[in-house]
Amino acid sequence: MAKTLKKKRQVKHLRVRAKISGTPERPRLNVFKSNTGIYAQIIDDLNGKTLVSSSTQTLKLKSNNIENSIKVGKKIGELAIKAGIKTVVFDRGGYIYHGKIKALADAAREAGLKF
Repeated sequence: MAKTLKKKRQVKHLRVRAKISGTPERPRLNVFKSNTGIYAQIIDDLNGKTLVSSSTQTLKLKSNNIENSIKVGKKIGELAIKAGIKTVVFDRGGYIYHGKIKALADAAREAGLKF
């Protein structure tokens, strides 16, 4: 049984990953957050490749807050549109869909991604 918060999140993420997968036509937008940053990747699971990625580290942002999550979401949306990706499957990574995760998703939608 999962004991720590990290283990519980990983179990939830495995449950979600059993149901969704990224394809070349509709890749998966994966989100991971740590104590220091937030990371977003668009992944084609069939070929095992990361197509586009963005994070607070690549944008040279110092803190992990909602404003920086919005910036990462906008950047991942812009990079995806530039790469020709219009629709994705959203993978919240086992996190609750609110706060930083919701802010990132809304910013990616505003940038033009559909999910």
